[in-house]
Order: sequence, then C-alpha cells, then structure tokens
Amino acid sequence: MSSLLPFPPTIPIGSLAAGPQPVLAAAGGLVLRPWESGDVAAFFGAYQDPVIQHWHPRHPASEDEVRKWFEQYRQGWAEEQGASWAVTRGGGEVLGRMALGHMDLYAGTAICAYWVLPSARGAGVAPSALIAVSAWALGAAGFHRLHLSHSTRNDASCRVAVKAGFPLEGTKRSEAVHADGRHDMHLHARIRGDA
Repeated sequence: MSSLLPFPPTIPIGSLAAGPQPVLAAAGGLVLRPWESGDVAAFFGAYQDPVIQHWHPRHPASEDEVRKWFEQYRQGWAEEQGASWAVTRGGGEVLGRMALGHMDLYAGTAICAYWVLPSARGAGVAPSALIAVSAWALGAAGFHRLHLSHSTRNDASCRVAVKAGFPLEGTKRSEAVHADGRHDMHLHARIRGDA
C-alpha cells in the first residue's frame, strides 16, 4: 500500500496482523475459525459439489493444493490482504466458507465471498456467517464498506446477501466468466452505520 496518499488509512496499517485472525460466533451455534490442517478433506470435498464448482470457477485440483491455499490464507492475514474462515458447527464440523478478500486498509473496503456444503444449505448458515463477519469487519476491525458480487442467475446467493443486510446496488454487465460463459453480476454492499 502506498504511503503517498494525502489521507491516513481508514484502518491503521499493522493493526489487524498484530493479532491472530479472530474466531467469530454466529447465530445458530456457528463458529467461524481459521482453517486447520484437519479441514483439508472437507474443503477439497466441497469443491467436488457441482453447485460450488459452477459458482466458484477456481477450485483446488488436489488436497495438496488445498494445503497451499490454507498457507496462502495464513499469509493473506499476516499481510492484511484477506481472511478466510471455516464456518463450523460449534468449532468442529465444517459447514461452509466465509472470506474477506482484497482488503484495502486505506479505503476501508473488502470483498466478501462464501459457499455452504450441500448438507447445510437452507438452514441459514450463510446469512448467519455473513452477518457475523460483517459485524466484526464493520465494527472492531474498522472497515467502512464491504461488498460482494454473484451471478444474476444465482438466486440463492442473492437471498443470502439481502438477508445479511447487503442490499442490491446494481448489475455489472458481462463481468464474470463461468464454465457456461459470461455472466452479469449483481453487486451488493453494506457500509458502516447500515442497520
């Protein structure tokens, strides 16, 4: 990040990485925690699901690649560029993933992303996890704006965003490439102070 900007960062540089990535509690007994080595099989298995493959074009080719991703997640936190959580039942069974990426401490912005395993869909896991991450990010962490994008054809993701307090802001035409071609993407956002 450049120090030549004419204003101070929204979040002081070094303040996030000064401590460990937080463990967050969410409604329904959910616990969001950093990924652990014992989660490799569950994470890799998630990307075998056709729905996750469809909406998340980038997926690991092996469990070894998952281990590399986990190391990148740890490095991302240390460099204050991102955070990825295992969404779990009480800290154990993995139900999904919640992430903040492209963290810009100067602007105070980050991008949210998520998926949920087939066995946990329809139970409010994703909205609860997104609410928990948003509360931390827009509160204690000091971010000003969080946003997310999903295909206009992904109705489930749209429902998650709205339930978690991310209203629809607009449509980004032909923005993303999926296996079946280009997709228009909905943009949702939540800012500090939103109810």
